[in-house]
Amino acid sequence: MFWPRHRIAMLRGWNVVVALCWAWAAVGGHSPPYCAAETVFPGREWQEKRPEELGLDAARLEAVAAALGGRGCVVKDGYVVKAWGDQTEKGDWLSSAKPVLSTLLLFAVQEGKVKSVDTPIVEYGWPLEGKDRRITFRHLANMTSGYARPEGPGEAWAYNDYAIQLYQQTLFDRVFKEEPEAAANAADRFGGLGLQDGLSFTPDKRRLKASSRDFARIAWFWLNRGKWGEKQLLPARYFDEFMQPQVPRDLPVSRTAETRDYLKIGTFGGGSEHFTRFGAGIYGFNWWFNETGREHLTERTWPDVPADTVMSIGAGGNYSVMMPRLRLVVVCARGAWGKLEAGQQESVLNQQLKLIAAAGAGNR
Repeated sequence: MFWPRHRIAMLRGWNVVVALCWAWAAVGGHSPPYCAAETVFPGREWQEKRPEELGLDAARLEAVAAALGGRGCVVKDGYVVKAWGDQTEKGDWLSSAKPVLSTLLLFAVQEGKVKSVDTPIVEYGWPLEGKDRRITFRHLANMTSGYARPEGPGEAWAYNDYAIQLYQQTLFDRVFKEEPEAAANAADRFGGLGLQDGLSFTPDKRRLKASSRDFARIAWFWLNRGKWGEKQLLPARYFDEFMQPQVPRDLPVSRTAETRDYLKIGTFGGGSEHFTRFGAGIYGFNWWFNETGREHLTERTWPDVPADTVMSIGAGGNYSVMMPRLRLVVVCARGAWGKLEAGQQESVLNQQLKLIAAAGAGNR
């Protein structure tokens, strides 16, 4: 299409994408399609918009809420377009708290409290034995530490809640040297997101308790790669490097063995090799990614949704999903998300995510 100089001049000062959409509409004589404006961030409260204002179908969003149940919300372009259940209720997010721990690790690196994610945790005073003296923060974040398992660090994958307990105790007690609430809610960390209800932690396992609307802020922060409003709270390069699969696709699963918790630290919630054997190729820094993996070599984790989909997954239906190209976040506590059955098109989780992607794509 030919664009006269005077027409381009009239568009000066507009957001480029929005300007081109409206110009296209003017030339074609039709109503303009929905085009995303600049990313917005909530202030003291989330801003809300009607679905049709952002080119979405309200009926599809109602279907998402009905299918998931529980309590949750949908964020599109920084606006809440659908919310259901009590948004203020603070609940235990179980394993969805694990990427929150890894984000705190990134804050610790930025603040100089940890030299790098490859720093051995033995430097923080743990009396680790033998092979475990090589355990780094990266190993803990990727479920490849080998703590309480027979393999050495980086030798096998195991969904290991004893290692996560070691992770959180190292971060809170030996790196930040603060109670979890103080460390997480600090103004230059998650407190910088303007949390409406604040983050708290269970006293026994130190698992995260948060409201749906605050967990949505965390997910929106992740999707925007460390940016919040005008501030880059964490360098975007951290997300470029770490918000992608970290576990090699050919890494084996830990072999059958008794849990050996010689530090007597207990568990974050489950066993030292439990929940799922998926992970190789699709896991990293406690996020789950839509890639092919050792157990599903030809199919992505969720075959029917955008390839850039990222999730936090917690037992009891405490999940969040980010679809960056759609500028979409959905969080839901106690929801009917379904199980992680990587590569299975007919799985409940894949079908729920397919419904979410269709609702988020709108008229695109």
